[in-house]
Amino acid sequence: MKTSKLRFMGLLGLLGLIGLFTGNYGFFGFFGFFGFFGIYPQTDDELLRKNIARAGLNAFIVSNVALVLSIVGITTTETIEFAAIMIAAIFVIQLLVFIFSFNYYEKSGNI
Repeated sequence: MKTSKLRFMGLLGLLGLIGLFTGNYGFFGFFGFFGFFGIYPQTDDELLRKNIARAGLNAFIVSNVALVLSIVGITTTETIEFAAIMIAAIFVIQLLVFIFSFNYYEKSGNI
């Protein structure tokens, strides 16, 4: 029985510890990656790989659309603070889209 290597994404949650040492609480968002450890008991099969690919496609499309909108917003506001907020927002949005899409595809069981 082969398990999925996607669970190793949970190790990125350790980056949240940087927030404890630096005082920058923005790093605490990385603790959300610990949720990837939840798929540990799942076997690595063709349906899992297909669902990962479908969820990744959704996140990619949302990322591209958000990038275009953020570029328009950055050129109109011309502030570095807005650019930093948009980089963080796009990162969070694409991760949430991937996670929610993946959970939906896994629970629906449709091919």
